[in-house]
Amino acid sequence: MLTPTEAARLILEHVPPLSVVRRPLREALDLVLAEDVASPIDLPPWGNSAMDGYAARAVDVAAASPERKVVLAVIESVAAGQFPERPIGPGQATRIFTGAPLPAGADTVVRQEDTEGAGPDRVTVVAGRDAGKNVRHRGEDIRKGEIALSAGTPLGPAQLGVLASIAHGAPLVHRAPRVAFMGSGDEIVDLDRADEILAGRKIATSNSYTLHALIRQAGGIPVDLGLARDTKDSLREHLRGARDADLLVTTAGVSVGEHDFVREVLAELGCDMKLWRIRMRPGAPLGFGLLGGTPWIGLPGNPVSTMVTFELFVRPAIRRLLGHRLPFRRTVPVCVGEPVTLGPRLRHFLRAVVRPEGGTLVARLTGPQGSGILTSMARANALLIVPEDRAEVSAGEALTALLLDDPHHVAEAPF
Repeated sequence: MLTPTEAARLILEHVPPLSVVRRPLREALDLVLAEDVASPIDLPPWGNSAMDGYAARAVDVAAASPERKVVLAVIESVAAGQFPERPIGPGQATRIFTGAPLPAGADTVVRQEDTEGAGPDRVTVVAGRDAGKNVRHRGEDIRKGEIALSAGTPLGPAQLGVLASIAHGAPLVHRAPRVAFMGSGDEIVDLDRADEILAGRKIATSNSYTLHALIRQAGGIPVDLGLARDTKDSLREHLRGARDADLLVTTAGVSVGEHDFVREVLAELGCDMKLWRIRMRPGAPLGFGLLGGTPWIGLPGNPVSTMVTFELFVRPAIRRLLGHRLPFRRTVPVCVGEPVTLGPRLRHFLRAVVRPEGGTLVARLTGPQGSGILTSMARANALLIVPEDRAEVSAGEALTALLLDDPHHVAEAPF
């Protein structure tokens, strides 16, 4: 059996970034840029004022103080959206507002608070602290021809703003993957059969809701194939819905029980099986293969196992499809806050809460770690990673943890 790291590497070797398309900026949030974007203009395109005040020459106002006031002649007024018509000469100023272009000859904007009125064509400067300041210089943000954003950049709000500022309205991006997912099991039903769930005759398909949310959160487009029965015919029928998907995710039916038919049905459909079972807990019965060229990842059915294996294997695959160069969350060093006793010598991923305590990140388990205890995931903000050779861990020992809400990512699987 492979280790989790080996399994993650194998999966991503068969998951290339998706094809590229142009998307309007308002539809490009969280997509990944597929080309370098050079700026066609300087940004800002001209020197402009950083605040409301008076454009002037530093040499004229540097010595100003309440005791040595400086009176300047105001030659015009320029608001944002207008352009100055007259250059600034010695002893002159232009009334100017935030964002308005700076007149020729000016290298300073004296803030309004440091002035006193001296008539309609005069202004009195009472402080020289702004000499040479409050000016946004042409091209200080981006120079014409400079790469504003490079290929591989995830497009967040700030990046979209940068593209808008240089009039790049339809960036070339990797399209968002359609991620088909399905569960199976005669005991599983959706919430339209709530009466049977509440009566204890059936089990709710919690995995359908967590997977839908996890796929969306990772940047994919969820395609719910529904719930298949524990028959080969039902599985085949549901799997047909994945024909147009970029990634197929199944839950349950990947173990060795008498009714676990997923592997058998996939083989009959021509799936090129690459992986079956890995050395970890929870989530050992993990499958991976290519079904007609579409990557398939088979997750175990227990709710916690589903979520843990999604985080370690499916989420990075979705990010790779999106074009991310850093698909994996990083791990951080933590101090274990309590003794931990484990069973089989497998790599364990324990649900934990990681918080700073006394300048150190301390990890404490969320409680019982059974793979069916979904509330252990609801309480967790991290997965505490215990290596295979550790049957026991003492309080105070150093391990690593994968933070589930950490925005920082790395290129290789760190677990």
